[in-house]
Amino acid sequence: MQVRIPYEKCPLCESKHIVKSATGNCSKHPLYDPVVPPVMQWMDCETCKHQFVDGYFTDEALSVVFRNTNDHQKVGHKLEEQRSVSSMMIEKVLPYKSAGAWLDVGFGNGSLLFTAEEYGFHPIGVDLREDNVSAMKSLGFEAYCDLVQDIEFKNKLSVVSMMDVLEHIPYPKEVLSSLHSNMEEGGCLLISMPNTENIIWKLLTNNNANPFLGELEHYHNFSRTRLFSLLKECGFDAVRYGISQRYRVCMEVVALKA
Repeated sequence: MQVRIPYEKCPLCESKHIVKSATGNCSKHPLYDPVVPPVMQWMDCETCKHQFVDGYFTDEALSVVFRNTNDHQKVGHKLEEQRSVSSMMIEKVLPYKSAGAWLDVGFGNGSLLFTAEEYGFHPIGVDLREDNVSAMKSLGFEAYCDLVQDIEFKNKLSVVSMMDVLEHIPYPKEVLSSLHSNMEEGGCLLISMPNTENIIWKLLTNNNANPFLGELEHYHNFSRTRLFSLLKECGFDAVRYGISQRYRVCMEVVALKA
């Protein structure tokens, strides 16, 4: 079975000037299956300085990886505890948008959508795990199990959140551009992911202890600089940088549709 489709060029800038970089071992990941080679080879783009794994999963391999779900990714996991974490994220959005449709891409445990509804937003969820979507629908929420770029939304979106999601997408630019076209003028994008541009990431890497190099489901390692430039390329202006409370070494960025 073919597991990965190789990147022939940088998935962000399409440069062919790419070289091998660090390696990671994904065999200790809780969703690991032996059909997936344990070694993850990371590549560096010499043109735009982006780091990405050497290939993205085939549909067949994805079905194996998605066969199981981590507990923290299941709808309702630690619901009350996560409510306060979600509220801190929503507070970052409120200076820019305080009502309208809130789309959460890769909603996982659902906490952000549940809490966004409390604040007066209309919640919409997208997730590729069918059990999660069924659970969300059973609670009366609008939810889709599909690629977000293939969904026709009824109305323009006020807020889109992608919390630790963009690094899972083979070609992020395609998805960001699609979201941009579905957002209202001045729409707000809330996005988080690991940040390679800080001392903790560097020390973890130097000590061969960086867990993200063996993160099975990740295709990208973003720096703050490269994320900001990508957002600009896709029609967004980054207006706020912050530290994520959800995962270690992560950044949380607010951007507005230009």
